[in-house]
Amino acid sequence: MNILLIGSGGRECAFAWKLSQSEKCDKLIIAPGNAGTASYGKNVNINPNDFEAVKALALKEQIDMLVVGPEEPLVLGIHDFFVNDEELAHIPVIGPKKEGAILEGSKDFSKQFMERHNIPTAKSKSFTDENLNEGIAYLAQHTLPIVLKADGLAAGKGVLIIDNHQEAQDELRLMLDGKFGKAGSTVVVEEFLTGIELSVFVLSDGKNYVTLPEAKDYKRIGQGDTGLNTGGMGSVSPVPFADATFLSKIEEQIIKPTVNGLASEGIDYTGFIFFGLIKVGDDPYVIEYNCRMGDPETESVIPRIENDLLELFIASSKKELGNYQIKISPKNAATVMIVAGGYPGEYEKGKAISGLENIRDSYAFHAGTTLEGGVVKTNGGRVLAISSVKDTQFEALQSATADAARIYFDGKYFREDIGFDLI
Repeated sequence: MNILLIGSGGRECAFAWKLSQSEKCDKLIIAPGNAGTASYGKNVNINPNDFEAVKALALKEQIDMLVVGPEEPLVLGIHDFFVNDEELAHIPVIGPKKEGAILEGSKDFSKQFMERHNIPTAKSKSFTDENLNEGIAYLAQHTLPIVLKADGLAAGKGVLIIDNHQEAQDELRLMLDGKFGKAGSTVVVEEFLTGIELSVFVLSDGKNYVTLPEAKDYKRIGQGDTGLNTGGMGSVSPVPFADATFLSKIEEQIIKPTVNGLASEGIDYTGFIFFGLIKVGDDPYVIEYNCRMGDPETESVIPRIENDLLELFIASSKKELGNYQIKISPKNAATVMIVAGGYPGEYEKGKAISGLENIRDSYAFHAGTTLEGGVVKTNGGRVLAISSVKDTQFEALQSATADAARIYFDGKYFREDIGFDLI
């Protein structure tokens, strides 16, 4: 099969690494890809949101399956574009149609969906310009802290946690006034839940699903989980506090009602569902849905899947996941993200990277890199995800951290404490 993988981050690099191992994969095209994905297939520099360019590439390369990594093309309707085009309609797409991607594309929709299907989540209310005064009054009596979420995609920046009623009211006005662009035209006000977070993933064919390994990611830039939020500084899988009883609760109270709820609403969902969860006491609650795999969780999850990933995708596209048994390695995976100096604020690109050949016992999944004249250079805030798989979590963390230290570029930074809070 000829596979077209859309995206350019660490998630896509992990997918490319795994897909390239399949005997069923004849040709792998990654668009646009990065310096790391070039080792597993052919990079083609196109914009994933330019559907006509994706179409031209799919036809030129005689593509048999489209795998969509990031959320934006899905929310914009790339799956629908393929289904509705005579020349592309025969190509299966891994990633939901627009009607399913709205789970991530609209937080207001996802909250209402959870309410309809009795899925545990924080209490919330949504406001727009039309009922701003009602929103201001609602915030005045809300318990602190208050969570404000822009309804649409805001590049990971649309969530605010605020400890002051006046500030929350001011931020609501700013968000509705365009602080996050169109993404904030509706704002979800949510109660703050206290607990420990984890990520759970399923691959669904619309009727059946397989549950992938769970993971925990680390969002803060600084050691000890301090400082600004980022796209993710590292991850571990499995998650020690998610025992069999807790995972069973997640399946019964969250996963099954979500998959069945989508089907009951006539939403044909083929692709990944990411459940961003929080454990409050002994109970799981949904913080958010994503319509794709998380990053950097993917770089810890994919190495633990022992199945042929392409076989999983084929079964999903044929709605045959019910016949499929997923095999998960009992080993532990840990990922340490190396980032550019200044990230998540302003950072420089184009720094030459050295030492990749010194990695001893980890996978280097490229996230923000480019290849210029044979030299690997930085091309993003999050640059490399170093993932190690070992018998114990301590060994995996030790190995990934040691290998992260063997790589160098100007301004390089990584956290040395990822996962150690769980040991």
